[in-house]
Amino acid sequence: METREMRYFVAVAEELHFGRAAQRLAMAQPPLSRAIQQLERRLGVTLLHRGTRAIALTDAGSVLLRESRLALEAIEAAERRTRRAAADQPGIVLATKSGAASELLSKLLHAYAAEPGAVAVEVMLAGPGQPETLLRNGIADVALLHRPYDTTAGFDTEDLHTESQVVVLPAGHPLATRSQVSLAEVGTLANLPLPRWPGRDGTYRDGPGPQVRDHTQLFQLIALGLACAIVPESLRAQLRDDHAVVPVSDAPPVTTVIAWPPHSRSKAVADLVNTATRL
Repeated sequence: METREMRYFVAVAEELHFGRAAQRLAMAQPPLSRAIQQLERRLGVTLLHRGTRAIALTDAGSVLLRESRLALEAIEAAERRTRRAAADQPGIVLATKSGAASELLSKLLHAYAAEPGAVAVEVMLAGPGQPETLLRNGIADVALLHRPYDTTAGFDTEDLHTESQVVVLPAGHPLATRSQVSLAEVGTLANLPLPRWPGRDGTYRDGPGPQVRDHTQLFQLIALGLACAIVPESLRAQLRDDHAVVPVSDAPPVTTVIAWPPHSRSKAVADLVNTATRL
């Protein structure tokens, strides 16, 4: 398969409309249709159910969409990392979720800067789920991720820190006097919705909770009595007097990991990882 065919198919599979896909690709519709038909013939499978009013992916088409996205991301990542390796000023890009593991990040940057041969580290502060994407598509060389919220499959990783989770409530909330609560009690007794974070595609799932983009916005909504949230315990440092914090007994622990592509041969990335594990 050629990357051109993958890009054509991804556009059609995401738009589920040949006209919109052709417009997105800045090409005419007939050659796009022919290219997809030729791809189906060569693979010996049907990728699309073509109806009179709509098209839909077959099971084979769903697999090809997933695999093509991964392949195209890998190609784009290779291009970005190759250009960065040829830059006059060597450096690495570290992606992390804004507001998360702030103390650890500060210690890591300070300790790495003192290492012989340290290069400049550009820190990209991103929203939930975005550091993983930045690492996969080659914009970042290394990332701080948080299991179980982030997926580390396909990366090399080192565990750095594991912590419990707490529920953040408005000060004076009835549950604030408890020594601990369960996940079920948060759902039934808090009487406050959980926030909705954007997915990796930037869209929000349906639900009653408020849409949030970062922890600053989230904690203000909690202080106003409009939401509650279950977060890693280290975020206590960002809270104010108008918040209450209660440990959640059965919430899964959150592990901060440093992650990098398994094929990376960057000495700077290796040195940064070594510094992180020493910390």
